[in-house]
Amino acid sequence: MSHPCVVTIDSRSAPRVLFSGDRLVEVDLPTGSRVVYPKPPLKPLKDVDAAIRYAINHPYNSEPLYAKLRPGMKVTIAMDDISLPLPPMKRPDIRERVLTIVLDLLADYGVDDVEIIVATSVHRRMKDWELRHVVGDKIFNAFWPKRLYNHDAENLANMKYLGTTEEGEEVELNRRAVESDLIIYVNLNLVPMDGGHKSVAVGLCGYRSLRAHHNPRVMRQCHSYMDPKSSALNTSVVRMGRLANKKLNVFTIETTINNRMFDTPLEFLAKNEDDLSRTERNALQALRFTLDKMPQPARQAIFQRVPSPFGVTGVFAGETEAVHEHTLRKSFEQYCVPVVGQSDILITGIPFISPYNVNSFLNPLLVQVMANGYLFNLYRNAPMVKKGGTMIIMHPCTDLFDNEHHSPYIEFVHRVLPETRDAMELHKVWEPKFAKNPAYIEMYRYGHAYHPTHPFFMWYWGEAGRQHLGRVIVVGADNEYIPQLLGWETARTMDEALRMAKQTAPPNPDILALHCPPIFMADMSVEKQRAPIAALPESQG
Repeated sequence: MSHPCVVTIDSRSAPRVLFSGDRLVEVDLPTGSRVVYPKPPLKPLKDVDAAIRYAINHPYNSEPLYAKLRPGMKVTIAMDDISLPLPPMKRPDIRERVLTIVLDLLADYGVDDVEIIVATSVHRRMKDWELRHVVGDKIFNAFWPKRLYNHDAENLANMKYLGTTEEGEEVELNRRAVESDLIIYVNLNLVPMDGGHKSVAVGLCGYRSLRAHHNPRVMRQCHSYMDPKSSALNTSVVRMGRLANKKLNVFTIETTINNRMFDTPLEFLAKNEDDLSRTERNALQALRFTLDKMPQPARQAIFQRVPSPFGVTGVFAGETEAVHEHTLRKSFEQYCVPVVGQSDILITGIPFISPYNVNSFLNPLLVQVMANGYLFNLYRNAPMVKKGGTMIIMHPCTDLFDNEHHSPYIEFVHRVLPETRDAMELHKVWEPKFAKNPAYIEMYRYGHAYHPTHPFFMWYWGEAGRQHLGRVIVVGADNEYIPQLLGWETARTMDEALRMAKQTAPPNPDILALHCPPIFMADMSVEKQRAPIAALPESQG
């Protein structure tokens, strides 16, 4: 018997409603198709502040935080950036709550040399109003901009080399952090790929360290990004993090949240369409109609500018690896849905948001990383689609970029991809040129652009999906050029896409659709060989 979150379509099933960017599209799936839904949100903690205090006073494999403090010491607090959660959470953000308690404790113990660094790695710098939302008015006013600031991976004088792992991975981190008596990392764990050693070893590093694992060779060995034990990326990061933690005094604080992405007026978007009340069905139809009539910026604002009511489900503190075990357990409890049997055809909408376009447009390269990277990798044990299978996605693939945030992406897509889609060639020939581009580096350091190597990393993150999938078909693209550039086919409707997919699929193909967001993961088990099913008469097939 399948899990309640895995629904099989029958003749009485309502049409499914999937995201296509910032629109909602109604699709009729063939009878027998399976649709995976997210689990209901876990119950949040009743007293989050008490949980924070308990965690830092009862840490895993570490002294309590207060025992590490002494007057006059130098402390650096690092924290996750705007790439999570998605969308941003309602105030107070959990990072504000952790920071408030930690800063009060530091003050009680006479620690006044404190700086807070946003661990952006090569992500864009957060803007002042974005930071104010995350840390709250009191902390922002007290620390910004001298003692609360974004990490700068290109300020080479402010980077310090720590050593090289046995596999040749160079560890170079933010100098202020390295030279501190204590580093406190404040993490918000959105998905199992986050946190752990990735926080310090990636968040506070630069290109010299990132290139050890953000490359095609490593990405092709990830099975899946969301399952750390099967990820070569995670294995590399752990080696580098262990080296760093041997030389640094790191106290890790990790927090988990539930998947309550939509507030009360839109909560029906997470539900099985067959279970909607009449009021919810009417609201869904009205929302679809409204989105279709609105200009794109207004559509995006409806979803992206309204903070999400995520609930905090766990707070864990202490030594990095011991903490992360508990974080992963809670994360998997929220996200993992048991699914038996891989599909021949995997269907998913591509929503309006990714970790890399908060407060900007989801450009074509990010559509690619959402499809081939994140959504393809939302599994444990085995991919959701068989090797050589077809992925059908829904997105307009509009040729639009945010000039402030994604300037290097524009050249990558329109100059580099027409030359080659081969990740190894991109890595060897083109990436070094971009990495040294002074104009792009200036925009990263003093503007709000992603680092010039970031578009390459976004392409590499799609490698696991590209290597596994036989085809990707886009439904609803508003142009042919972008899908062709990405190596994808196009279809006007879902029916047309399914007819195309069936041409290269076995008879009676297994179809699996993802009703995402909110986030979930398929806890896959590969089905035993089933007895052949007699083909239906043509009129019923």
